[in-house]
Amino acid sequence: MYDFKKIEAKWQKYWDDNKTFEVVEDTSKEKFYYLIEFPYPSGDGLHVGHIKSQTALDAMARKKRMMGYNVLYPIGWDAFGLPTEQYAIKNKIHPTIATENNIKVFKDQIKRIGISFDWSREFSTTDPEYYKWTQWQFIKFFEHNMAYKEKKEINWCPNCKIGLSNEETEGNVCERCGGPVEKKLKDQWLLRMSDYAEKLLSGLEDTYFVERVKTAQTNWIGKSTGAEVDFKIKDSSEVLKIFTTRPDTLYGVTFMVIAAEHPFLEKFKNQIKNYEEVLNYINNIKKKTDIERTDFTKEKTGIKVEGIEAINPVNNESIPIWISDYVLMGYGTGAIMAVPAHDERDYAFAKKYDLSIIEVIKGGDISREAYIGDGEMINSGVLNGLTDKETSIKKIIDYLEIQKIGTSKVNYRLQDWVFSRQRFWGEPIPMVYCQECGWVPVKEEDLPVLLPEVESYEPTDNGESPLAAITDWVNTTCPKCGKPAKRETDTMPNWAGSSWYYLRYMDPKNDQAFVGQDKLKYWNMVDYYNGGMEHATRHLLYARFWHRFFYDIGYIPYPEPFLKRVAHGMILGDDGQKMSKSKGNVVNPNQMIEQYGADALRCYELFIGDYEKTATWSELGLKGCKRFLDRVYKIGSKLNDSNKITDQLEVIINQTIKKVTEDLDSTNYNTAVSALMILLNEMETQSQISRLDYQTLLLLLNPIAPHLTEELNQKHELGKPLCESSWPIYDKNKLAYDDFELVFQVNGKVRSKKQVPLTINEEEMKQEALNDDNVKKHLEGKEVVKIICIPKRLVNIVVK
Repeated sequence: MYDFKKIEAKWQKYWDDNKTFEVVEDTSKEKFYYLIEFPYPSGDGLHVGHIKSQTALDAMARKKRMMGYNVLYPIGWDAFGLPTEQYAIKNKIHPTIATENNIKVFKDQIKRIGISFDWSREFSTTDPEYYKWTQWQFIKFFEHNMAYKEKKEINWCPNCKIGLSNEETEGNVCERCGGPVEKKLKDQWLLRMSDYAEKLLSGLEDTYFVERVKTAQTNWIGKSTGAEVDFKIKDSSEVLKIFTTRPDTLYGVTFMVIAAEHPFLEKFKNQIKNYEEVLNYINNIKKKTDIERTDFTKEKTGIKVEGIEAINPVNNESIPIWISDYVLMGYGTGAIMAVPAHDERDYAFAKKYDLSIIEVIKGGDISREAYIGDGEMINSGVLNGLTDKETSIKKIIDYLEIQKIGTSKVNYRLQDWVFSRQRFWGEPIPMVYCQECGWVPVKEEDLPVLLPEVESYEPTDNGESPLAAITDWVNTTCPKCGKPAKRETDTMPNWAGSSWYYLRYMDPKNDQAFVGQDKLKYWNMVDYYNGGMEHATRHLLYARFWHRFFYDIGYIPYPEPFLKRVAHGMILGDDGQKMSKSKGNVVNPNQMIEQYGADALRCYELFIGDYEKTATWSELGLKGCKRFLDRVYKIGSKLNDSNKITDQLEVIINQTIKKVTEDLDSTNYNTAVSALMILLNEMETQSQISRLDYQTLLLLLNPIAPHLTEELNQKHELGKPLCESSWPIYDKNKLAYDDFELVFQVNGKVRSKKQVPLTINEEEMKQEALNDDNVKKHLEGKEVVKIICIPKRLVNIVVK
């Protein structure tokens, strides 16, 4: 057993003192940019699940440097946001202090693991030098009409006094405190991300994202092709617009459903006979989250709007208008046409409320269920007799456009990005409201707009930002006309700073621009980006949108930020559940490092299983990896003075070089570690191993266990430090043996073995078997019935 504490501290100091992993632009080298998702430094510190991606990309980065690449592998902190603010409130300290303390904890943990980050590029989103440029970029959005303010409903937790996303309010309760959530109408800043839906979709073609990430992005953008159709309100000049992907079923529309928030309800309130009843229903709907409202597993509710009806534009039939929880104002037009004969949700709704059902596609039994397949069009006017869906859709769209009652339309699920947060701990939005000039951006020379130094930053009861109460900070002058004005008191979401951090890593000290053009041209796209699947939609889309906008206005020379995006699987607690303090199953890496060492932890993190799949933590597995490293240390006692590969190890060493090289590049870390274990097993069968044998093993293991391998390389004087050495190259001519072990059987039982040339033919295999002394002994007095040969494996002699 080796003294891992002493060895690991020694080499971590060596790397720091020698600035081993600091990188500068070098046009003589090919660049490679590795990136992990911006860590959020919480008060709890890292657990062993968090360090999986850091260790994995570290192995890649170390190998890539040894292959001669100029590698950028940076680190920083995504430190603004609600968790830090709540942690600070709970512990009665300022968020600034909480952030500094949390970063210190995270940094210490990462340093102890030996991750080869370039620490010279470290920054936090809370650094004024950083968020100055986040604010500057927001102003660019505003100047290009991509940022605007309007009233939006938010999910509001009166207990935590915060606005929450739909994802944070499942079951209509706050995921943080468990209390009930209500809706609150607030003025919000938004970014026009929906304008970029098609660019974000087509841009995926220029990336090598793993398929599940690409699918998540595609589904979130949600492109639909169909038609926008005008349904007139009976006895009115008003038109109710709907979007549908199945305009071919228009003749089957028997009712319409609008969202509870649809403006027509206010516009026609004097004509709605059951308005009070409608209002009560709407108020009940508002208690539900969007996720609950659209959950297909839950029964849908509804209420008929008495007093107004719509006109089906293709057959002029009057149809009722209903309100239901499953229609949302934020998607499409906030109204749908219902075709119960051919839509399962509409069918269930129609059956529940006894609404008419008209079959327009032949092929099913609508008395029992909706028919959602294809077939001949019936009861469909101009479409009758058509059997091809695409032909029917094209024909009805042509008809709608000729009649001026509809048009072809592409719709997207992607919505504009709500960019306001009513809390203290975030980047101040650099806007000023003037009664004369409206919203005016702060002048560039006055950036950053700093958060005020205050003692009280708790959220307010009325949903206003805590900044709104700081009048000395709020009251200012208009940057445009100089008259009295007020600052925006909302702050940015924590997604803001993490939408462009990868660019700042290229040029973190630049005080003249958010990134220099020379740095952009050298480092270009992030080559390899690793993160969790939980961020494969929002964060990744925000960053791609942000990047594409700045490409479009000429600040970035390439349209996509990330070439490849992979996602790691989660590490569960030893009870098979997600690690959390409340479950008591969190494993602190510091404790594991104290007991087994950083290299053993790194090795186990990569050996635990398929990198992209969920795995369950097992300390027994970690102990196994520690024993493996003990054996790597011990086998150094077998060294001879030879600087050549041992003949008996030549093939397996070349096979292992090939295997580990390919596996580290393809995230098959577990099989890379396994291959090294197999190589060690083979080395242990030898009475001696050469210095080159051992050095090759250490080089291959170095990306996974860098401290121990550096120590052994130095101890046995095998050459310069491994972090300055070249990656081994395999000889493709030595990936297989020239001979193999031929097995001799008699009646299926092994009687002997012999090494024979690979070139041996079947007849020669038989002769080798018949000439073997032990085989002869088992053939005495018996008749050979037949001889079975399996090439390159065995000869079986059947006797009686």
